[in-house]
Amino acid sequence: MMTENTLISLQEIETTTNKALLNHGASPKISALVAHAVRTAEERGNKICGLYYLESYCMQLKTGRVNGSVKPTVTNAKPGVVRVDGHFGFAQSAFEEGFSKSIEVARDNGICSYSIEHTQTCTSLGYFTEKLAQAGMLAIGATNASAVVAPPGGSIPVLGTNPIAMSVPNGEGGVAFQFDFSTSAIALGKITMAAEANEPIPLGWAVDKHGNPTTDANDALEGSLLSTGGYKGYGFGLMAELLAGALTGSRLSVEVPPLKTPEGDPHDLGQFYILIDIEAYDENFLQRVEKIAEVIEVQPDARLPGANISIPTEVEVNSELWSTIQELSKESNYK
Repeated sequence: MMTENTLISLQEIETTTNKALLNHGASPKISALVAHAVRTAEERGNKICGLYYLESYCMQLKTGRVNGSVKPTVTNAKPGVVRVDGHFGFAQSAFEEGFSKSIEVARDNGICSYSIEHTQTCTSLGYFTEKLAQAGMLAIGATNASAVVAPPGGSIPVLGTNPIAMSVPNGEGGVAFQFDFSTSAIALGKITMAAEANEPIPLGWAVDKHGNPTTDANDALEGSLLSTGGYKGYGFGLMAELLAGALTGSRLSVEVPPLKTPEGDPHDLGQFYILIDIEAYDENFLQRVEKIAEVIEVQPDARLPGANISIPTEVEVNSELWSTIQELSKESNYK
């Protein structure tokens, strides 16, 4: 069955998202931050981290599962450590609250570990490392999510998709290149969307509840995802688990409740970032990055990840989804 799409401007996506969040209890400052993150995900073609999550945000605001007006708390108890307690609010507002302090600490020390603790899912991890790179930092990030990935040789989920990301500054307020990917073979949302559309998934993405390889998205949702690259991706997933879950005092993947259901315990997730001030290291760092780019881009079909991104003014959105978003944005419907 074909899915109908409609062309929507990015500005309308951001404005409509902001209205929907405001209608459901988010403060103006926080709704604006989350709406910008949704817009950015859509402009980059990252459908899973864009409007796909908006209805659940709104419903969770109404039930109190996420706090849309709480003020995060920033601490800097040790010279190179900045921690932000999000108090079960949105990750975007917690990140913004400690952003300036984390940059200041990185400038003073050459490096800063920056943790975002006890928040809603951050969805696109690269959205945050990109902001750090635009401020001149080489930024590495990790987060975790509800357990959907089994260990190699197993069939019981123990890790989330546990993304890792890195963004590299270009020295001019932009990004030389960046990547953001799950340590599972695929993001869970891709399988959820396939199940909703009654479409098959490729072999290698997941196993069923008995540990057998499957192309059935529904069987995959009852089973578990696989790590990308086998035990190598599993190792990176464990690294993200320790950084984002264990160090921050937030939930481990096996403790995280379902992310999209309206009611339930707060997500209570963490993110962990390492900020490296490139000015504290070799003065030829940027020239070396350019050299890497030259060697890669001389090859016609090769490029650095996330480099030379073309930003559209409008994108295709599932028509049924957009209709739902419009309803969520009508104030009279949610008083």
